[in-house]
Amino acid sequence: MTDHFIDGGPWIRRFHPEPGAAIRLVCFPHAGGAASFFFPVSRDMSPEVEVLSVQYPGRQDRRADPNIPDMEKMADQVAEALTPFTDRPFALFGHSMGATLAYEVTRRLRASNRHAMALFVSGRRAPHRVIDDGLHLLPNDMLVDDVMALEGTGGHILDNPELRDMLLAAIRSDYRAAETYRYVPGPPLRCPIHALTGLSDPRVAAGELHHWGEHTEGAFDIQVFSGGHFYLTENQPAVIQVIAERLSRATTSR
Repeated sequence: MTDHFIDGGPWIRRFHPEPGAAIRLVCFPHAGGAASFFFPVSRDMSPEVEVLSVQYPGRQDRRADPNIPDMEKMADQVAEALTPFTDRPFALFGHSMGATLAYEVTRRLRASNRHAMALFVSGRRAPHRVIDDGLHLLPNDMLVDDVMALEGTGGHILDNPELRDMLLAAIRSDYRAAETYRYVPGPPLRCPIHALTGLSDPRVAAGELHHWGEHTEGAFDIQVFSGGHFYLTENQPAVIQVIAERLSRATTSR
């Protein structure tokens, strides 16, 4: 195992370490997702931005670690793991469940006087608008149907019994964490919030994203791309351009 895995501990992956980068971007995957989902983002934003990707337990190299079906517990642990990486300007990007987790981690870091320069939230309702669809209670076959409908996981993985069981356990745990999460009111963030989504996302209507603006005293904007819940895979260059522009703007205004 190489140093860029070890120095981040179990939670943090650095696929392209950039000690000279002025900014770090911490990426939080979707439910059932893994740190490798953001490998292309890390590659394409290097060397200007050093991308860190959060690795949830119960998958890939952490498959032996128990899943954590609790958003608050995950946020506590990720915030602690990220603390050593807040020695330079940093921003957070979360997709789907990862958006809520990124928000909660941002709150925790701020409480310890570590302030993000921006928060990017993708394909997710605002914290106070989260609803419980009961997806984490579905039987396996229906859970597979839901995952396939979102086009976020290759069918070949779900066809492999061993990988299928591991993946479904991670998805079910993450769905439970996302659906049972309850927002605890607190002061709004000071950093800008940038909301992104796909126009045809069945999980969240584009109009829902406006509610994220209630969670910051800073700037707020929305970017809508073509595509569904995983719009960011088919629009990766455009998404990266938006992130880079917003980070540049935040750096200039500091």
